[in-house]
Amino acid sequence: MTMSDPIADMLTRIRNANTAKHDTVDIPSSKMKLAIADILVDEGYIAKYDLIEEGSFKTMRITLKYGATKNDKIITGIKRISKPGLRVYANKEELPQVLGGLGTAIISTNHGVITDKEARKLGVGGEVLAFIW
Repeated sequence: MTMSDPIADMLTRIRNANTAKHDTVDIPSSKMKLAIADILVDEGYIAKYDLIEEGSFKTMRITLKYGATKNDKIITGIKRISKPGLRVYANKEELPQVLGGLGTAIISTNHGVITDKEARKLGVGGEVLAFIW
């Protein structure tokens, strides 16, 4: 059976591992998921990710990031916005802000998968994939 929403699966795995205070989480890899993981590393939500080749398919191992103790979570919330049943698009004038700019919106544009801040600088809109704060 094929998965209908692999990005939601990735975000849910990260959310569940973060709630359970795991150090790492394994996720099946794709170009879109790698682009999202790059944003999470650049914005400081996760420590790093590694690609692991197991036979014919690749797996991403994401290393989660915590504060001084594991009770101090860096990722306090993560939410999928645009779903296969209801796509959500925003043009350059109506790009969303997460928690008044404290969080990050991940947007898929014709310039690639970028944050809401980069999309404002480039003056482009696109599909709003997820919010993270």
